[in-house]
Amino acid sequence: MSSRQRSIAATVTLFFLAPLVAEFLLGDFSLAMLPLLLLFASMYGGGALLIRETARRTGRGWPTMLLLGAAYALIEEGYTTQSLFNPNYLHMHFLRYAWVAALGIGGWWTMLMLNVHVFWSMGVSIALVEGLFPSRARNPWLGKVGTGIVAALFLAGAAASTVISLHMDHFHASRAQFFVTGLLCVLLIVAAFVVPGPGERRGTLPVPSPWATGAGVFVFAGVVFFAPPPLAWGAVAMMAVADVFFLALLRGLSRRRDWTPLHTLSVAAGGAVFYGLHAFIGHPVIPSRPWVVLVSHVVFLLLAVAVIAMAVRRTQAWMAVERAGDVIVQA
Repeated sequence: MSSRQRSIAATVTLFFLAPLVAEFLLGDFSLAMLPLLLLFASMYGGGALLIRETARRTGRGWPTMLLLGAAYALIEEGYTTQSLFNPNYLHMHFLRYAWVAALGIGGWWTMLMLNVHVFWSMGVSIALVEGLFPSRARNPWLGKVGTGIVAALFLAGAAASTVISLHMDHFHASRAQFFVTGLLCVLLIVAAFVVPGPGERRGTLPVPSPWATGAGVFVFAGVVFFAPPPLAWGAVAMMAVADVFFLALLRGLSRRRDWTPLHTLSVAAGGAVFYGLHAFIGHPVIPSRPWVVLVSHVVFLLLAVAVIAMAVRRTQAWMAVERAGDVIVQA
């Protein structure tokens, strides 16, 4: 397969994998709702591709992608679904926990949505697909025309999702809330290009095995999802501490020489497996028959494990080729 063919395959894979992770692996939708995949792909897949392409084309890395992922989270939850401001979103009253009257938001829900979209919807999806195509992981996959098409699909998906959300719930956020959301998006995008790019790995201390890294991420995910909402600001603090610890540890370890693409993949794998298991104790957004829901959880979890296994094999094979090439050059 040529480099161009691999790039096309990687693009299509991320376009459809992102919504599968974000909505179906999480358990929000069952197999019966798969026809919605194309709509979700336009927004989730389009957003993930734009974030990844922007970071890779400018020679930047994960800090840039995570900050752009935060901007994506505000776009989806602040404009498209307006869940950050709707006190009766999905009739669940999420905003009552750690309520901030001046902003009209709930601290717990805002923090949870930032984690969900930055780490899972965008981060996990991108890392899994880069693991499937390791030889192209640091290269752009799209040209100008392809990027334009993806951007158009993203805007169309966001518009369609907004229309559907407004049809289901006629809530409208205030102009001030829209303005502040837009301002924060701009600041996050600017910050994404201010943070330092990936530097040379210099640390000589050992790093945990990929298995240990994945297990640690699984625990981190548990802290984020099981922080009890009734604790209000206590739950927000739990998530914030977990986030700071996770990001600081990940940054420190990833700058060491022994950090490999397998470690990056293990971070995504730990998050994906947690998502798939957590689905079994969740409830779909659109109710389905219990047996359909159960089968869906099993199918999507097995699919995630299969993707992880394939990515591990491909990444290991690519690393072996790279090592062999280094030996030949040194000889």
